[in-house]
Amino acid sequence: MQSSHTFSDLSVMFDDDHAVANAGLALAGLLSEKLGLEQLCDERISVGPFPGRRAATLVHSLVVGGTCIDDADVLRSGSTAAVLSHRVMAPSTLGTFLREFTFGNVRQLDSVTEQLLTRAWALGAGPGETPMTIDIDSTICEVHGAHKHGAGYGYTHVLGYHPVLATRADTGEVLHLRFRKGSANTQRGAQRFVRETVGRVRRAGASGTLTLRADSGFFSKYVVMACRDHDVRYSITVRQTPVITRAIEQIDEEDWTSIDYTANGEAWVAETDYQGQRLIVRRTKLNEPRPALFPDYRYHAFVTDRVGDAVLLDVDHRRHAVVELAIRDLKEGSGLEHCPSGDFNANAAWAVLASIAHNLVRWVAALGLGVTGPLVAKTIRRKFITVPGRLTNHARRRHLHLPTHWPWAAQWSACFARLVKLQT
Repeated sequence: MQSSHTFSDLSVMFDDDHAVANAGLALAGLLSEKLGLEQLCDERISVGPFPGRRAATLVHSLVVGGTCIDDADVLRSGSTAAVLSHRVMAPSTLGTFLREFTFGNVRQLDSVTEQLLTRAWALGAGPGETPMTIDIDSTICEVHGAHKHGAGYGYTHVLGYHPVLATRADTGEVLHLRFRKGSANTQRGAQRFVRETVGRVRRAGASGTLTLRADSGFFSKYVVMACRDHDVRYSITVRQTPVITRAIEQIDEEDWTSIDYTANGEAWVAETDYQGQRLIVRRTKLNEPRPALFPDYRYHAFVTDRVGDAVLLDVDHRRHAVVELAIRDLKEGSGLEHCPSGDFNANAAWAVLASIAHNLVRWVAALGLGVTGPLVAKTIRRKFITVPGRLTNHARRRHLHLPTHWPWAAQWSACFARLVKLQT
């Protein structure tokens, strides 16, 4: 039966002061209050007045998918600000706030992220005594125009910035992030970055065995030394240098073990020694329609000090690719795809705030929904955060009305109840 209603008789008015644009912010806002986000920023960041409410406004704007400073204005629509525990600041104020950051202020914001990580893990989101794998990688934040201070061309020949970050393999949390100029080499500051990352996760409560995985851009004796100094197992891809090539060529044919590979190819794993370390090599070959006169092998090698079967270690090393999923979420879901300022330190602060928003979504999932494995942030955002709502007052209490027949209503309510009960 055709409906009698048409769009021509639809009247649209933006006049509801009780409407909440993203009612799921009540979850993120509640957890932010439990973690003390605003208070930590007020205590540790010496940038202008009210740094806590300014930083919290930016973080919650990024939580709901904001990609620029102006997107924070959505938090001021209707009664959206009422589901947060802080006053929402105007975008013009937020831009001024970011431009006031110096390198030292960015480091102060770094200390806030470490304390938030410590508190979230203490509430139950951390690894505790179980082993934890840390993946480190770098990425390119592309920009356009020559006015971006610190932007440059790196090995990708793309104009942008070149931050390095460490993530927790099983959850995708950002453990540490360092913003760098676009022309920075991948290894620039890598040793110090590894030491800082290990130090902060240990202080945050990770007491189990730590393993670090990295690609060939981070292969150096200094990174290996940092891992050994802090009793961290490592698994680092190596570049195909002449020394590595000669080591691979010395592997006997009978030492190669066949492993599962794609339907149109074959693969083998073997190991040898490289400067006192285990060098595990994966050899692959694609099956061509017309067989080649000589086999065309491709080699992928990594050094490790881990104990175990070479085939299983190769499988685990390949899982380093999950860091790309975290980077994707950080860019597409938490605003790092866009660098809003022409000032380098402002963009560095923006990147750290984006990592807080990225982690906050995961902590809501871990502490409220019981999701402990890898997740896609946009799924959590669509189901539990960007929910339309309406705020009313009755009997001296506030009531947040969410849509009837919402498919995830029971999970949303259970999540809110769990977060309320958290004891800090």
